[in-house]
Amino acid sequence: MSAPPLYGGIEAGGTKWVCAIADADGKVLATRVIPTTTPETTITAAVRFFRDHRTLAAVGVGSFGPVDLRTGSPTYGHITATPKPGWSGTDVVSPLRAALRVPVGLDTDVNAAALGEWRRGAGRGLGTVAYMTVGTGIGVGAVVNGRPLHGLLHPEFGHVRIPHDRTRDPFAGSCPFHGDCLEGLASGEAMRRRWGQRAEDLDDPAAWELEAEYVAHAVMNLTYALSPERIIVGGGVTRRAGLMGRTRARAFDLAAGYPEISALTDRAAMDEYVVSPSLGDHAGITGAVELAMRCFA
Repeated sequence: MSAPPLYGGIEAGGTKWVCAIADADGKVLATRVIPTTTPETTITAAVRFFRDHRTLAAVGVGSFGPVDLRTGSPTYGHITATPKPGWSGTDVVSPLRAALRVPVGLDTDVNAAALGEWRRGAGRGLGTVAYMTVGTGIGVGAVVNGRPLHGLLHPEFGHVRIPHDRTRDPFAGSCPFHGDCLEGLASGEAMRRRWGQRAEDLDDPAAWELEAEYVAHAVMNLTYALSPERIIVGGGVTRRAGLMGRTRARAFDLAAGYPEISALTDRAAMDEYVVSPSLGDHAGITGAVELAMRCFA
């Protein structure tokens, strides 16, 4: 009798790669954290981890990006123009596929997190779920009818425009492409540059009121653009005590009762609409394993 299949997952972040082996029920059996250094060193270390275990059925990768997800594109599976030094143009899929001789599924890190929460977390049982991470950068992934959202490329919601009152906040923004887009105003890097401190060390109430303002505008933009049944907000910045509560309260005010649906007209319902990830830091790797399962199927 053959052994039950095992699946590999990689949450490929700009700081670290989290690699995992999981069984057919999604239970993680082994993990390894690999620092994100050069592409060759990082990918080689990931291959070595997976080779230490019995044969896998497939591997799924949720990667920092942007990444080319267009099937048939000559650069499919490549990280494209990324701020991460040395990683622009890196082919992630082909080296893994060649070394491990298994199918490799790829999506963005935030789409993987959205898929993980949809499959096993705060989005379980829903048709449309959005996942927003607010950390060093800002990104959004979405699952629509059980499938991660793709299109021209994939969502790049961190670069949407939001209101910027320069009297209240004269900071020009940290985004190297757009200045004061959402990521340029509200990411952890933006907070560090604006206030001269890392978000986790920042105790100024005015700083967190401003952060809640920006994240609330992002929540409402997501609501009106995608109409998700739930918005899950994660990332290191959102761990600040009180930020989620302030964000919900401000989003409720911004909605102004429109449209007439309980999530936007009932403060208690808003608490169930904008939530923290129930999988915590494991949303991304859970989604990566789900990508592997889908790739194999």
